[in-house]
Amino acid sequence: MTTDSIEAADRLNALRDSMGRAARLTGRTADDITLIAVSKTQEAAAIRPLIAAGQRIFGENRVQEAQSKWPVLREETPGLSLHLVGRLQSNKAADAVALFDVIHSLDRPFLLTALAKAMDAADKRVPCFIQVNIGAEEQKGGCPIAETPALIRAARDAGIPVAGLMCVPPADVEPAPYFALLAKIARDEGVDQLSMGMSGDFETAIMLGATHIRVGTALFGERPSPARPVPASGRGMIRNSREG
Repeated sequence: MTTDSIEAADRLNALRDSMGRAARLTGRTADDITLIAVSKTQEAAAIRPLIAAGQRIFGENRVQEAQSKWPVLREETPGLSLHLVGRLQSNKAADAVALFDVIHSLDRPFLLTALAKAMDAADKRVPCFIQVNIGAEEQKGGCPIAETPALIRAARDAGIPVAGLMCVPPADVEPAPYFALLAKIARDEGVDQLSMGMSGDFETAIMLGATHIRVGTALFGERPSPARPVPASGRGMIRNSREG
């Protein structure tokens, strides 16, 4: 193994140890939790060491970025699974169905219609998580809590496999109440899987029932900050979604 692969294996093993400790508190093991390595903004050269270390499930935020690197990586290593964990534009539905094995961001009726049409055309059923706007944040994607039951029913009626529910809690607050609320909604709607928890809160998420966690920074390290345009006035703020 190369030095990069050894370091990746060390990070992966440390993360799985932490997953195991949290899972045991709920009578589970690390193997009961699906670890999605969020590789957004990462070049293929940074992803290969983690693949060499044994990681097989990865997550991307954008369809176009995933298209640029994953066909080659999948050809190199058969058996990789790719999850879309970022917000999906309806006009990218067909591309997403073609490329991804699981979609975590079904959050509105118009997207549901586009995905159902794309799945019918491709004769392929892609499991989808319903993304819930658990903190009722205007700047974030996600289905409003009150509308989530109807979206779940509509997805099922359209033949879309509903894998579970997904959420991204508000930043810089205690995430536990939001994870607990998502788990309650899932129980009420007869949904089994919960995609919740990232690098800073995955242990809490696991203890509250997460079946899938989406981790980037703990596996790849801190991402470089992208250059941000400065408004002519010198003021303003660009809001970015967080994942991993």
